[in-house]
Amino acid sequence: MGPYQPDMLEYPGTKFGSMNRRFQKKWFQKFYWLEYSPSTNKAYCFYCFLFLNDVNSSNISALVNEGFDNWKRVNQGKTCAFLAHIGSAASSSHTMCERRAENLMRPSQHIDKVMHAQSKEEKEKNRLRLSTSIVAVRWLALQGCAFRGNDESLSSSNRGNFLELVKAFAKMNIEIDEVVLENAPKNSQYIAPEIQKEILHIMANRVRQMVREEVGDKYFCILVDEARDISKREQMAIILRFVNNHGILTERFFAIKSVSDTTSMNLKNEISNVLVHHDLHVNKIRGQGYDGASNMRGAWNGLQTLFLKDCPYAYYVHCFAHRLQLTLVSAAKDVSVIWEFFSHLDNIVNIVTSSTKRIAELHTAQRNEIEYMLSIGERDSGSGANQIGNLQRAGATRWSSHYDSVKSLIGMYTATCKVFEVLSDYSPNGRVKAEVRGIYRKWQALNLSIDFILMELNTRFNESSVELLSLSTALDPKNSFDSFNSDDICKLAKKFYPGDFIDQEIVALEYELIHYKLDVMQNLKVSTLVELCQQLTESGRSSVYVMLTRLIHLVLTLPVSTATTERAFSAMKHVKTALRNKMEDDFLADCLTLYIERDLAKHIDICVILCSVFKSVLF
Repeated sequence: MGPYQPDMLEYPGTKFGSMNRRFQKKWFQKFYWLEYSPSTNKAYCFYCFLFLNDVNSSNISALVNEGFDNWKRVNQGKTCAFLAHIGSAASSSHTMCERRAENLMRPSQHIDKVMHAQSKEEKEKNRLRLSTSIVAVRWLALQGCAFRGNDESLSSSNRGNFLELVKAFAKMNIEIDEVVLENAPKNSQYIAPEIQKEILHIMANRVRQMVREEVGDKYFCILVDEARDISKREQMAIILRFVNNHGILTERFFAIKSVSDTTSMNLKNEISNVLVHHDLHVNKIRGQGYDGASNMRGAWNGLQTLFLKDCPYAYYVHCFAHRLQLTLVSAAKDVSVIWEFFSHLDNIVNIVTSSTKRIAELHTAQRNEIEYMLSIGERDSGSGANQIGNLQRAGATRWSSHYDSVKSLIGMYTATCKVFEVLSDYSPNGRVKAEVRGIYRKWQALNLSIDFILMELNTRFNESSVELLSLSTALDPKNSFDSFNSDDICKLAKKFYPGDFIDQEIVALEYELIHYKLDVMQNLKVSTLVELCQQLTESGRSSVYVMLTRLIHLVLTLPVSTATTERAFSAMKHVKTALRNKMEDDFLADCLTLYIERDLAKHIDICVILCSVFKSVLF
C-alpha cells in the first residue's frame, strides 16, 4: 500500500500567466509521500489524506483537501510548497501522519499479529466485549436515545442507557456477563465515552460510504435546509437526491453542519467541502433545493447563483406546492387587511383557548347548538358526525393551516359568539372587555390581496423553472402516457441539458422515442415517472433507451419536494433535546446519520466495525 504515482509521458499543463507549467515526475523521488490524480490534475499528501482527521491541526493545506496544482510554488527553494507542508518540527501534523502510516505498514503492528500473540480465549473475550458495546451503541443510535447518564458510578441506580443496556445483555447471556463491565480488565472494558463515540463515528462513516457508493458517478441533487437546534445553533442539513442502480429514486441524509456564518459564500464553501471530502463532484449536480420559508431566504438565493456559476445545469426548482403556500402566506403577512384578519383570528383562538374554563364553555355551547340543530332537522345524525371540536391556530408557513383555522371558526361560529358574549358581560376587568368588543367588529373584504399575491407568484414561479417542469411533463406516463410529446422531450434535452447531450445523442434520442412509443407505451402499465424509471431498469429497457433513461434520471433529480430535509430536522429535535443540549456537532451528525438512515445502519457488518475500532485503538 502506498501513494498513487502514475508514470505518464507528459502531465497536463496549467497556465500561469504566459507560462505553461505542469507536474514533474522527478518530484516523486524527493517527496515519496506525494501522489498525483490524473482526473483532477492535482497532487495530494498520501499520509495526511489518510490520517489528518485524527490529528489536531489548525492549518490544513491544499495537499490534504481540495488538492494542490500551483506548480509554480514547487521550485522555489526554501519556500517550496511541499517543504512548507512537511514543516520543520518533529511534531508537525505531516510527521505525525507519516508515523501512523509507518505503524500501519509495519507487520509487527498489524491487528492480526497483535491478536495472534494473545491467547485464543483472550481474543474471543475481547471480540465479545467489543461486539456488545458496538451492538449497544447501534441500538441506542437507531432509537435516538441518549448514551450517558447523570451518575454512572457503581452505586448509581441508573448508570445511563449505554451501561444499563450492556447490563441487560449480561443478564440475558452468561458468556457476555463473564467478560463485560466489572468482569473486564480495567484497561480494555470498551465502555468509556470516547470509545462509544469512536464506535458511533466509525458506523456513521460506514453509512456515509454506503451512500457514496449508491451515488457512484451518477447525477445528483442537493437539498439543503437550516434550522436552529435546542442550543440555538444554526444547523444546515444536506440531503442527496439521485436515482440508484435499480432505477429507484432515492433521497439520503448525508451531513449536517453547524454554520455561524450564513453568508452565501460561506454556505457554498461548507457544502462544497462536504462533497469534496467524499469525492462528489460539483459538476455532477443537476438540482438545488432550499427552503424558501427560511429566514435565510436571501442567502439561499445567493447560494443557488454561486452553484450555477460552477454548474449551469444545477437548476433550482423549489417544491411548487410548498412555494404556492409560501406565496399565500407572504401575501397574508404583507397585505394589511389580510394581516388584520388573521391577527383577529389569532386573537380569537388565544382568548378562547387560554383557559380550560373557556374551552369547556365552547364545548358546552357547541353541544347545545348541535342538539338544537338535530331537533329541528338541520343536521344529519350518524357515526362520526357532529363531533365536538376546538379552534385551530394558523401555522407560520402552511397555507392549509390558515384554511383549517378559518374553517374551524366557521364551524363553531355560533358557539364562539356565545363564549364572547359571556366574556363581554363577566370579564373581570375593562381591558379584556375592550379586547373582546374590538374583535367583534366586522372584518373587511380582502380584495387588496390580489396584487400582492400576483407579485409573489411572479417572484417564486419564474419562466425558466415553469418551462423546465412544463416540458418535463411530456415524460409523465400517467393516464396511459397522455402527455407524451416527442418534440417537447427533445427540446427539454437540447435547451436545459446541452452539456449532457451532444448533437449525435439528440438524434439517437429522437430514434429511441419512435421505438419507445411502440414498445413502452403499449406494454408498461405505470402511473408515475418514478415507477417508469424503475420499470425501465428492471425490464432491461434502460440499456435499449439509453438517452431517454438518462433524461428521465436528470428530471427525477429536480428538487420538487423538501420533505426529507423536514424529516431531518424533526429527527434533530428528537435526538438533540433539552437534556442533551450540549451535544458536540460531530456527535450530533453521527447520531443523526444512523437515526435517519437506519435501513443502511441495520446492515452494517459488526466484524467491519470490530476491525476498525481495533485499528483506531492501536494506531
